Amino acid sequence: MAGASKNSRTTVATQKFMCPDCNGEIIMKTMYEGGKLKNIAECQGCKRTERRPKDFK
Repeated sequence: MAGASKNSRTTVATQKFMCPDCNGEIIMKTMYEGGKLKNIAECQGCKRTERRPKDFK
């Protein structure tokens, strides 16, 4: 019996992170610095940047 592939069973879910200081939305950006790609999280309201959205708390 053929089953569904693993990739077809996963669901795509996007999370919205909110800044606790200004209630702005936190978006992920990819920056190219010093020959390396860096992912940073930036609040659109207060322009605060952190390494990941969890660090805003």
